[in-house]
Amino acid sequence: MEAQNPNEIFDVVDARDRAIGRATRAEVHARKLLHRAVHVFVFTPGGSLILQKRSLAKDTCPGLLSSSCAGHVDAGESYDEAVSRELAEELGVRVPAARLAFVGVQRPSEENGFEFVRVYALRGFTGTLRPNPAEIDALEIFTRARLAAAVAAEPGRFAPSFLAVLKDFFGNDDGR
Repeated sequence: MEAQNPNEIFDVVDARDRAIGRATRAEVHARKLLHRAVHVFVFTPGGSLILQKRSLAKDTCPGLLSSSCAGHVDAGESYDEAVSRELAEELGVRVPAARLAFVGVQRPSEENGFEFVRVYALRGFTGTLRPNPAEIDALEIFTRARLAAAVAAEPGRFAPSFLAVLKDFFGNDDGR
């Protein structure tokens, strides 16, 4: 399985997140068109955060640490459908969106790749993760203190979109 398909079709959206057309992944990224994505933060029962090290085959941020799971919303797909699909594809976890905590929506910016990002959390996860090697090189567990220290010391180790989501939604709580 390849890390991404440049010919995937995404909905292009307006500033109010309404679909106004469709374009390929390659065109959306090249032209910086507004589109949709999901991020999932998977927390252990103790509140530590599981991050993925993105595959070196990824077209954006290869080898960088990022959200536990993140991906685009395909054309015609809902955010909830996308989050369930991405969890299964990237981590081998089958969880309906209704079992995830909805955290919020991040508006498009250069930092997040011009995406409307719906952020979810899977708290107290005790199952088995099966990272897809086409997507993920490794998983790493961070306590809140270790993550804060790592971000402060080496922000370049982290995907900018992850840092934006982390700051916007998890900057002032303990992750539980």
